[in-house]
Amino acid sequence: MQENIFKAYDIRGIYPQDLNEELAFQIGRAFAVHTKRNKGELEVVVGSDMRISSPQLKEHFIKGVLSEGLDVVDIGLVPIDAVYFAINKLGFKAGVMVTASHNPKEYNGFKMFWQNLEVIRGKDLLAVVKDLPKAEAGRSGSLEERDIMSEYIQHLLSFVEIDRIKPLRVVVDAGNGMAGKIIPLLERSLPIEVVPLFFDLDGNFPNHPSNPLEPKSREKIAEMVVAEQADFGIIFDGDTDRLFLYDEKGNFIRADITLLLLAREFLQEEPGAAFVYNVICSKIVPEKISEWGGKAVVSKVGFVNVAEKAREVGAVMGGELSGHYCFRDNGYGDSGFIAFLKILQLLSHSPQKLSELIQPFLKYAKGDEVNIKVDNISEALEKVKKHFADGRQSFLDGVTVEYDNWWVNVRPSNTEPLLRITVEAKNKELLKQKTEEVLAVIKGE
Repeated sequence: MQENIFKAYDIRGIYPQDLNEELAFQIGRAFAVHTKRNKGELEVVVGSDMRISSPQLKEHFIKGVLSEGLDVVDIGLVPIDAVYFAINKLGFKAGVMVTASHNPKEYNGFKMFWQNLEVIRGKDLLAVVKDLPKAEAGRSGSLEERDIMSEYIQHLLSFVEIDRIKPLRVVVDAGNGMAGKIIPLLERSLPIEVVPLFFDLDGNFPNHPSNPLEPKSREKIAEMVVAEQADFGIIFDGDTDRLFLYDEKGNFIRADITLLLLAREFLQEEPGAAFVYNVICSKIVPEKISEWGGKAVVSKVGFVNVAEKAREVGAVMGGELSGHYCFRDNGYGDSGFIAFLKILQLLSHSPQKLSELIQPFLKYAKGDEVNIKVDNISEALEKVKKHFADGRQSFLDGVTVEYDNWWVNVRPSNTEPLLRITVEAKNKELLKQKTEEVLAVIKGE
């Protein structure tokens, strides 16, 4: 057993080298044992995405759960937020999604939750897998197959007023992932025209990687938005929990800018609402939310941290640069579809095009995250604190230092001996200068 597949928040590895049917069965048993110890007897909802290995891994995982006496409802081929919906709205107290999200085709895994979308961490389950009690004969759980798609689609549509949606033209890149199943179902209820890209469900991802941030993933949609004279474009990852926007000129829009668009729309409905962003989002995020009368709350990097903070403060939503957006009325689960629908509604009542809407948000020059390997992470962080001692320092996630015209965040990776560095400045020249200075400090140059 490859212990490194048991991650901080899920289980993920290469099939069948790291994760196969036998291990899926043992993980199913461990999930049931862990659940009964902590939550008692309950019914488990299980869904899976379109990855090639998902059917067999789901089958054996379910067999493991059943062998420990828990009942299972299989909701079939679904996006991950359908599992969230089943937990939040249909009364299930535990749910599992078979997916490797945006990882390459060779990967698969399990994302696991209890009620209120409390994450069952892969690392916590590892100890149970390693110390499973001997299987005993007893009551086997029952298995039911259930189609929840109609109820799920209605839930998604409840986030917008359909009669406020205009006949916009949208290029949608499903990337051969689960959006290819769901977008046509949403389109039936909306007055929009979808230009589909790669809607065939195919776990081989024949057209581009499942990760929307990969350069190859971004080529076709940018071209198609312009060629089709679309109002905007969207691209999903495989299990649809992440979404990125393209404006009508085919330009990629950073996720923290999309977060501002969503905040603006929600504040029309809920003045004074709170929103969560993480420490490496642009400074424009808290500035604009405050300007609009909302409350901006910062969190650590990592979607689980954003969602936990949003739940803690009762925020209407939260988001981060990876393209995850969670929503209060979705149980603080992330959903690319809800983000898409709210953007549709925003653009429907705005006289401006998307590129014009975001122009005021592009006030600062923000660099891509830089990752560097260091021998001693603690020592490197101390160098940053000492060198920039005259700045405003905070330590929510690594070290953040703010000045009036630029800021930097330096934080350790959770999984590798790396430092992740984000710099933003008032212009590109200062951004380049300060990025080089930060790197020199860390490297001791």
